[in-house]
Amino acid sequence: MRPKTIEEYIETICVLEQRNGRAQTGMIAAQMGVKPPSITEMLQKLEREGLINYESYNGAILTSSGKKMARELMQKHRIIANLLETLGIDRELAEVDACQIEHHVSPETLKTLEQFVEFTRNDVATTDSIRRFRSTQP
Repeated sequence: MRPKTIEEYIETICVLEQRNGRAQTGMIAAQMGVKPPSITEMLQKLEREGLINYESYNGAILTSSGKKMARELMQKHRIIANLLETLGIDRELAEVDACQIEHHVSPETLKTLEQFVEFTRNDVATTDSIRRFRSTQP
């Protein structure tokens, strides 16, 4: 499993790149609540690992490897958030919790969670059971 911080940086860079074309150091710092010198150090590390292209004062963009990692992370996030929402967790809270859980779940568990969410959407008896479960929640 990749270190959580690398994954968080890749996700943050991806979102900022999509929004602004590049992920500036100051934007990353503001988004993650980390001081700019620490951001610069991590960006240099991510560049050495081939996940981003980084230029001082211009910011960072993801490489194809970085984009692949970002897609995988976003897919993980989506699966977990969907599961939590299926269980009746408020969407906003499900998104926050998915951000934490996604960094700690194994590929095997994730695959099973994905299959479960899909099964619950397509099986009438399970859908009814989940509705009953959700109706018991405060």
